[in-house]
Amino acid sequence: MFKIKHLTLLSFTILALTIAGCKSQFEKIRLSNDVAKKNQEAMRLYNKKSYNKALILFEDLSQKYRGRDGAQQLNYYYAMTLYKLKDYTTARYQFKVFADTYPTSEYAEECRYMSAYCYYLESPDPSLDQENTLKAIDALQLFINFYPKSERAAEASKYIVLLRAKLEDKAFANAKMYYELGGYDITNYKSAVIALKNAQIDFPDIKYAEEMDLLIVKSQFNYAKNSTELRQEDRYNETITYANEFMESHPESNLLAEAKDLKSASEAGIVNVKSYFASQEALTAKYKAQLSKENKKQRDTTIKTPIQ
Repeated sequence: MFKIKHLTLLSFTILALTIAGCKSQFEKIRLSNDVAKKNQEAMRLYNKKSYNKALILFEDLSQKYRGRDGAQQLNYYYAMTLYKLKDYTTARYQFKVFADTYPTSEYAEECRYMSAYCYYLESPDPSLDQENTLKAIDALQLFINFYPKSERAAEASKYIVLLRAKLEDKAFANAKMYYELGGYDITNYKSAVIALKNAQIDFPDIKYAEEMDLLIVKSQFNYAKNSTELRQEDRYNETITYANEFMESHPESNLLAEAKDLKSASEAGIVNVKSYFASQEALTAKYKAQLSKENKKQRDTTIKTPIQ
């Protein structure tokens, strides 16, 4: 995909330059076979921040400079030009290729870092798929492993923290979504409990811990409340367990009163469901007694009636 984007950028730039004037000085250099002069002009344009024009020349030179003196510097500036143009997908690829191809180069450390940093820049909003966020974390950690004493290692660690925070946001939002969908299907409440617990396993220091713990209590309570009477007692007991865990973990929480209310409501729910089953048992016993009485009466009637 990045090739398509990159080729589109190049095609647009070349077209614009062609329309601007036939055989301009730039066009003459672009069409020239004098690679030294073309490289010199590419660097001049780069330093002037004329990145679109510089990219066209670097693109051409990157093919012609393979194995030649100056190839390292040229490919470094080629990748940097892509970065300056915010084509982060192609830039990170070129930075990685450079670092893998020239591991002892003076630019290798920077290129390894820039490749990871481009992944960081492509990390999307928490509401979207976080594949690039995970790749960015891996790339930044790889950089730290390669260059643990580098000044850039501290920055890489800082970006990892920011990216993990984004993953935390995503995990919390996903779990909360199950809770919000519970009104349509009560099994979503159970899914919310599972998702919230898994998120806390994945992110032990998640900043939403207190809110998530209360949401576990609320999810389990709603799951119990909307269940059939046969399942309610066990599910209310689970709610009470989660409420107790919340009160133990967050004794000073502003959400403590809500957790206590949910515990009380669960205890009341257990009383109600036990009362319901007791009344059902009483009705069943009464029905059985009545049925037994009717059967006995019918037997007695049969015995007293003479056979014709």
